[in-house]
Amino acid sequence: MGAAGVLTVRGLRKRYGGRGGVQANDGIDLDVAAGQVVGLLGHNGAGKTTLVKQVVGLVRPDAGTIHLDGVDAVAQPAEARRRTCIQAQANVPITGLTPRRAIELVGRIRGAERGAVRAQTDALLDDLDLRPWADTPAEKVSGGIARLTAFAMTVVAPGRLVVLDEPTNDVDPVRRRLLWGRIRALADEGRAVLLVTHNVREAERVVDRLVVLNRGRVLADDTPAGLTAHLQGTLTVEADLSPGAPEAGWGWHPAVRPVASMRGREVGTVRAADAAEVVRWAQEEVAAHRLERYALTPASLEDVYVDLVGHEQHAGQAAGATTGVAA
Repeated sequence: MGAAGVLTVRGLRKRYGGRGGVQANDGIDLDVAAGQVVGLLGHNGAGKTTLVKQVVGLVRPDAGTIHLDGVDAVAQPAEARRRTCIQAQANVPITGLTPRRAIELVGRIRGAERGAVRAQTDALLDDLDLRPWADTPAEKVSGGIARLTAFAMTVVAPGRLVVLDEPTNDVDPVRRRLLWGRIRALADEGRAVLLVTHNVREAERVVDRLVVLNRGRVLADDTPAGLTAHLQGTLTVEADLSPGAPEAGWGWHPAVRPVASMRGREVGTVRAADAAEVVRWAQEEVAAHRLERYALTPASLEDVYVDLVGHEQHAGQAAGATTGVAA
C-alpha cells in the first residue's frame, strides 16, 4: 500500500440466528492504512454495521481475523478498542452538557492532557463552525449541531483507527463541506479512517479507496479512479420533468441509456461522443416545456455503485427464482 497498515481484516464471517439464519458477513477482506480514508458503501442490510461492530470488539466473528495496529482484535478486544475511536450512527446523549464540555470530557476520558484537549476542542469548534453553540445546553441545539458535536467528541483525542458511521447525517450543506475537510485532515495527520456513508457524491472528494458491500460480501475495492475507469467516455444525464408535464409517453433521446426513474426525475447515461446531440435535444425539450432542467456530468462513484449493486441484485433474484429461495 505504501503506508503502514492499521486495520487488516481477512476472511471475516458472521451469521445471526444459527444455520439458516442471516449471513451478515461472508468472507470479507479489508485493509485500511495510515493516512487513508477508506469509504465503506452498501445499502441497509449489506453487512456494514456488523463489520464495524466486529472491528471495535462489540461482536465476535464466527471465522476470520482482525488485526488492528498489530493487535489481534478478536483475542484482545479491549486493547483494540483503546486504539480505536468510533462515531456511531446514533449520537451519544449529552443532556446537561454543552458541546464544548462534552468534547473536553471525552478528550480527558481518553487520557489526553488537559491543555491539549482544550486546544484541540477550540480548533474543532472553529473548523466545524460550532463556536456559536459551544456553550449552549445540548437540549437546545439542532440535530445537525448535535451530529457535529458527536464527530468532535470522536476525534478530539483520536485513536490510530477512526471509524465514522454516517457522520454527515442531519448536517447542513455548508457545515458538511467543513466536516469533509476535517475528515480528510485526520488521514493527512496519519490516522486510518474507515468511513461508512451513503453520500457517495460528496465522499468521493475525500476517500482514497471505496469498498462496496452487498449481501455480506465485497463487490469492489479500488481507488475512485480505478472504479470509474470503465466508465471513461460516459456521461451521466439527469432530467427533471416540468411540473404538469405528462410522464406517460415521455422518452429519452435514442442515444441515452435509461438508468433510473423517480417521480419527476429521470437518470441515464450517454457516450461523450453523443453529448452535444443530446444537449441540443434537451434544450428543445426545455423550450417545449416538457423538461424543467437537465444536467450532464462525468460518471461518478455513485454511478459505479448503482451499476454494481443493480447487477448483483438482479443475479440474486435470478438465482432465487431458479432455486426457489427468496433473494
